Amino acid sequence: MKATDPFVRRWVLQCKHRKAGIAGAAVGTPDLHVLNGTGRPVHRGDVVVLVTNGRFFRPAQEFARSQRLHLVDRQTLSAWAGGQRPLWELLRAVPSPRNPTSLS
Repeated sequence: MKATDPFVRRWVLQCKHRKAGIAGAAVGTPDLHVLNGTGRPVHRGDVVVLVTNGRFFRPAQEFARSQRLHLVDRQTLSAWAGGQRPLWELLRAVPSPRNPTSLS
């Protein structure tokens, strides 16, 4: 999914549903490798995010940090779905807003 926020940042999000949720298989680095290969170069994302109703393996978390990918696990997803705060306030190190252009 692609979206643009009120700050003109392009978001690229991919979702991974786990049938057993947090008790199911954790999301690993292969899924992040695919997202990393397309999120910025193909989809031109400023903020690239992988969302799951489960959890992430530690190597996936480390890879995400090294590549400026954002991870939304079950806990963060619950906070976001609660509607009290936008996702960009729940994530660390989200890029600064873009300067609007005449095309924005």
